[in-house]
Amino acid sequence: MTMKTFSKPLAAVMILLLGGCMVGPDYRKPQVAVPAHYQELEGWTEAEPDAAAGPKGDWWTAFHDPLLDELEPLVSVSNQTVRQDYANYQQALAEVRVARSALFPTLGATGSVTRARTSTGSLASASSSRLGNFQAVNNSGSLEGSVSWAPDLWGLVRRQIEESAATAQASEATLANATLSEQIALATAVIDLRITDANIDLLQRTVEAYTGYLRVVADQDKAGTVPPSDLITARTQLDNARASLIALGIARAQNAHAIAVIVGKNPEDLTIAHSPALPILPTIPTGVPSTLLERRPDIAIAERQMASANASIGVAVAAYYPSISLSALDGFTQSPLNGLLRIGNYVWSLGGSATETIFDGGERNAEVAAAKAAYDAAVANYRGAVLTAFQNIENDLAGLRILAQQADALAAAVRDATRGTEIALNEYQAGTVDYTTVATAQTTQLTDEQSALNVQQQRLLDAASLIGDLGGGWSADTLHDPRRQPQRAWVP
Repeated sequence: MTMKTFSKPLAAVMILLLGGCMVGPDYRKPQVAVPAHYQELEGWTEAEPDAAAGPKGDWWTAFHDPLLDELEPLVSVSNQTVRQDYANYQQALAEVRVARSALFPTLGATGSVTRARTSTGSLASASSSRLGNFQAVNNSGSLEGSVSWAPDLWGLVRRQIEESAATAQASEATLANATLSEQIALATAVIDLRITDANIDLLQRTVEAYTGYLRVVADQDKAGTVPPSDLITARTQLDNARASLIALGIARAQNAHAIAVIVGKNPEDLTIAHSPALPILPTIPTGVPSTLLERRPDIAIAERQMASANASIGVAVAAYYPSISLSALDGFTQSPLNGLLRIGNYVWSLGGSATETIFDGGERNAEVAAAKAAYDAAVANYRGAVLTAFQNIENDLAGLRILAQQADALAAAVRDATRGTEIALNEYQAGTVDYTTVATAQTTQLTDEQSALNVQQQRLLDAASLIGDLGGGWSADTLHDPRRQPQRAWVP
């Protein structure tokens, strides 16, 4: 009987055993409470553009900022956090292949050659004592092939594959989540940089205005028509504005350095020119809450971790059942070596073994209980992630709604403050008020203009945050199944 003779029956047995049962619970996604609509959308009428105009993969284009358009694509390529998570994902895919390999037999080949000197015994006669013990040199060898296989009767290996595949999908979602998070971080840094540039422009205009006011006060001081304190007040006001303008250089440098690091560059390798233009506040279609579960990668992470924990219960339960292994050997062995491959030197063997634990002191019970507890924890984590996601979106929507009202109020305040400064300066030049009135009006105008910029900044940041909290352009449908497509990988 040759290896070829029993290979066909063995293959048939393999097919039958691979279709065996799988112990442990099959995974079903638990239900979570999902609201019918977002609470903060009530009373707030938002434009609903066509879905094609909403944020997709290149969601940052909705801000119409050339720096964002230039740098955002670099995040998925050069950001070191993303590259780390990509490597982790590749490792997880490899772990799936490792787990899958246990479904198949292990084939081996062994060849050996031995050269040995053996004794033929001693000669007893005195006449032959001079020869001593005669020793012969012998060559021997073997050439054997072996097969060993542990059939997955109880689904242990398949549960391990299921566990590894879910973990790999969680790693893939982690990669997507890291990419989205770093893209949002870049958008935040660019928005902060643009607002800093706008504040620089505002303070430069303020310094120019205060310089003009100082000339007016200086002329009146020379004419002796105003007290000397007016000149000191005007000069102090100008010096403070210049100091504030200089201080903005620190914030701008830090924002520029943060942008460089996010896109994987050294800070000195990226120069960002000053820009007077602010990003455009995008209109973001929020959709309905039920779609959020498929649109956020962090929720997908929690869901896949839950699936992995469920599969680990099956792995723990499989320990109750016996382990069975089959083995076969086929080959030639001969001593001496000459004629190794002759039919007379042919050898083969078949074997099987089964192992069952009779008593383990409750270890398997504890392992199953631990796996079930880990699954319950994963379910709680999943539901908590969903609740946190809805909280984040409600916060973003509330911020955008309230900040829009505040922006309108501040726009009116800036108009009034600007007009108040003009009136106060005219009255001062007419001699009807002192310079303190002018300085107060100027300070109020600058404060209101800075507040308006801060609100515009927060509105842009909330818009970027809302896009991130809605999952950007990501969808759980993009997750690959490593069990069916082991060669495919998400490539940044």
